Amino acid sequence: MMARVEALQPALESYVKKGMGEFDVPGAAIGIVAGDRLVYAKGFGLRRKGGSEPIDPKTVFQIGSTTKAFLATVLAIAVDRDRLKWNDRVVDLDPSFALKDPYVTREFRLYDLLAQRSGLPPYANDALSTLGFDPAELMHSLRFVDPRTSFRSTFAYTNITHLFAGRIADQALGAPDWPTLVKREIVEPLGMHDTSFTAGAIEQAADHATGYRWTPNGSVEIPFDPIFPYEYGPAGDINSSLEDCARWLRLQIADGVFAGHRLVSARNLAVTRTPKVAINETATYAMGWIISSTPNGRVIWHNGGTNGFGAEIGFLPDKGVGVIILTNEQNKGFPDAVALWAFDRLLGNPEIDYVQKALGRAKAAAAEEQVIYERPATPRPSPELADLSGDYRSSEMGPATLVVENGGLMATLQKTGVRFRLEPYDGAVFSVHLVPEGRFAALDRSLGDTPFGFAAFVPDARARLSRLRLIVEGQSYFWARSDPAAATVPGPPRRPITKPE
Repeated sequence: MMARVEALQPALESYVKKGMGEFDVPGAAIGIVAGDRLVYAKGFGLRRKGGSEPIDPKTVFQIGSTTKAFLATVLAIAVDRDRLKWNDRVVDLDPSFALKDPYVTREFRLYDLLAQRSGLPPYANDALSTLGFDPAELMHSLRFVDPRTSFRSTFAYTNITHLFAGRIADQALGAPDWPTLVKREIVEPLGMHDTSFTAGAIEQAADHATGYRWTPNGSVEIPFDPIFPYEYGPAGDINSSLEDCARWLRLQIADGVFAGHRLVSARNLAVTRTPKVAINETATYAMGWIISSTPNGRVIWHNGGTNGFGAEIGFLPDKGVGVIILTNEQNKGFPDAVALWAFDRLLGNPEIDYVQKALGRAKAAAAEEQVIYERPATPRPSPELADLSGDYRSSEMGPATLVVENGGLMATLQKTGVRFRLEPYDGAVFSVHLVPEGRFAALDRSLGDTPFGFAAFVPDARARLSRLRLIVEGQSYFWARSDPAAATVPGPPRRPITKPE
């Protein structure tokens, strides 16, 4: 295998450089771990466009959802110490846990929190984080979400369930919070000195990359957002470097042993890599890891994506070789593509140009998004804005106030203070634009010109526009007007609203 690793390096460097150019990735750090050594580590490009500081193996990136495997390993440590059992009921460990279906609430087990088969919609209520809701409110909000499928039947990626798992782990192992716990159990024992957990920490690091949003016309610099991904804790809050991630990967390849010391048992680490639900015909989800079947072997991996960074960390369990891809561009498929390409070469699988496939998907998605938010050529007139203003209330989001401001409609969420403009789209449907101010100042750069979603004023049986429906990331949130009698303006002629769906 070492011969293949050495032979791979020139082609890998060429593939990375070509792909970075096509995706306009400012910088990347690429590493290969073989056995108990980081045998290849190289930086490509710059920490920041227009700058002179190159990426190197110590440059700090956000690593996003690759954090989930750290959580799974911490839970395995808790099981090793008899503080938890994998099949413990979540409600017995945390009585605040509740989903809309009482049966699912009662039957949800510890391993289900990471298994991505909850029956909830994909990314359930993640939008609330962008609107400033804190972790406790995000966790509470899941009880209002309608299930999309039956429990444990279908893969659907969620983040908020990991907040419960992190809190349970904190309590079981006697730590005040997730960063303290994972530092004590993993980061410090592995000597991961460049690893941190906040936007302030990565920004203050002497050697850190600046994040970029991908667009079809080139990547755009964005500021560090103190809310995302850090409010998600063990679902995605780690900042780290290539050298630090290599230490983490060495632990995984050695089934729980690092530098001759066992941190976690091979038995419980194996539980985190045991498939729980099918993603497609060749991939399954375990706990913080995806297991892919290829013609010549398995790959255990997970990717990460934040507003300005993309990552993938994975390994070949039967070969003892792992790959790390860290980039300072929003993950639209580039780090995944490079890792998959490298694994195919190491395994002797047929060669596929994953970068071109990923770039095609990213451009198609961007074009589709543009069509979705493009206003109809002949939109129906909007209702009088003054007749839509007033006080509204939502189970998930609490009260909201709508006022006419500078000739437009402005909404304010009372719980978080976030404001968004409602711009006419078609009749009683408006596009939603978050106002970048205060702690939400990073939003204009991370979202670009893309609206946050749609808002539709919904008529009741008496044609009063008494409810407001926010449509974002495929989910709907409803506000009921506190004084529906005041909203007596008839709604526009009813016809199917296709684009916002």
